[in-house]
Amino acid sequence: MPMQTVTNSTPLTVANAAEETQHDFDFPQREAAFFYGLFLRGHSAEELRRDIEVPPAVLLKWHRESERDPSLRDVFTRMVDYRRHVLAIFEALVDIESRPQRVQ
Repeated sequence: MPMQTVTNSTPLTVANAAEETQHDFDFPQREAAFFYGLFLRGHSAEELRRDIEVPPAVLLKWHRESERDPSLRDVFTRMVDYRRHVLAIFEALVDIESRPQRVQ
């Protein structure tokens, strides 16, 4: 059977993109594990925290954007909550790693 190639690829629809984004928000532990892996490979915990956090300038920009388009407020709130959740998981992992191990 000959191989068929698709020449007309359809772009992601808005609904598909929203669904994919929603799926990404369902697993903050995956992103936290990624950052934790970087920490274990020698990256500074403080630098990684800054990478995870949403910078104040970005928060301000999102706030202005959501005032112009109120429909964005829920998306921005969700993203900030997600990043905070990722940071909390990362902090817990780093805390466990930094505790002295007891030998029994």
